[in-house]
Amino acid sequence: MRIRSHLRPGLCAAAFLFAIASNAATRGPKQGTLVIVGGGQLGPEIIQRFVQLAGGKDANFVVIPTASEEPTIDLEKTKERFAKQFGVTNVTVLHTKDRKVADSKQFTEPLRHASAVWIPGGRQWRLADSYLNTRTEKEIKNVLKRGGVVGGSSAGATIQGSYLVRGAVEGNTIMMSPGHEAGFALLTDSAIDQHIITRHREADLDPVVEKFPRLLGIGIDEGTAIVVHGESFEVIGKSKVAIHDGREHEGKKFYFLTAGQKYDLKHRAVMAAAGDR
Repeated sequence: MRIRSHLRPGLCAAAFLFAIASNAATRGPKQGTLVIVGGGQLGPEIIQRFVQLAGGKDANFVVIPTASEEPTIDLEKTKERFAKQFGVTNVTVLHTKDRKVADSKQFTEPLRHASAVWIPGGRQWRLADSYLNTRTEKEIKNVLKRGGVVGGSSAGATIQGSYLVRGAVEGNTIMMSPGHEAGFALLTDSAIDQHIITRHREADLDPVVEKFPRLLGIGIDEGTAIVVHGESFEVIGKSKVAIHDGREHEGKKFYFLTAGQKYDLKHRAVMAAAGDR
């Protein structure tokens, strides 16, 4: 791309970064759906949407609690809690810290029959260390290819992006941590943050998007989710979602979406409501 020389240096840089961002390919799954939650308590609307997308309460659900900060994960209690919270019956819990196990056919067999995967919160680096580039990650993506749904909250939200923010083992205040920067890329060219208003993180994605202009930064507050399919998503829940697209918006580098609004990932723009057309 050629930048015309008569532009001021600042404008040249801005034009160049916008050109890079406009060539980005932020998109969700062609088949299947993502439900990406910003942490906190799940409202009934989020739970109902996830179960509906799975095919109903009798669908096959897989829960992957590996991000948990608990030293020992009780698989049976995890299963019982999830079944009660979501009102479902067929639940399998998968957990390992051994990448060889995660890469095995035996471990991933339940995923081959699942129509829904749920990834709870904790620390996202644990998910990356255990499952990134293994058969487990591949089978999670195959759930989507079959038209299923993958959902997650907090750490389970961030891992769905391509760039893993707050991935440092040292602590969750570090946004960019070499060695822990790759997510599952279920939503490509994206960086997903969580708890943004509750924990005063509204602007924390700004430096990430500035360094990596291809990324769309999506910050999601607690009790709020984006439901992603193909090249758009819808906001559901009680709070807000912050969009960091590399541009300024009334003096800030992000702006908010609220429940009911839809976003065009391809054109990086809010979609007009039906009554506004």
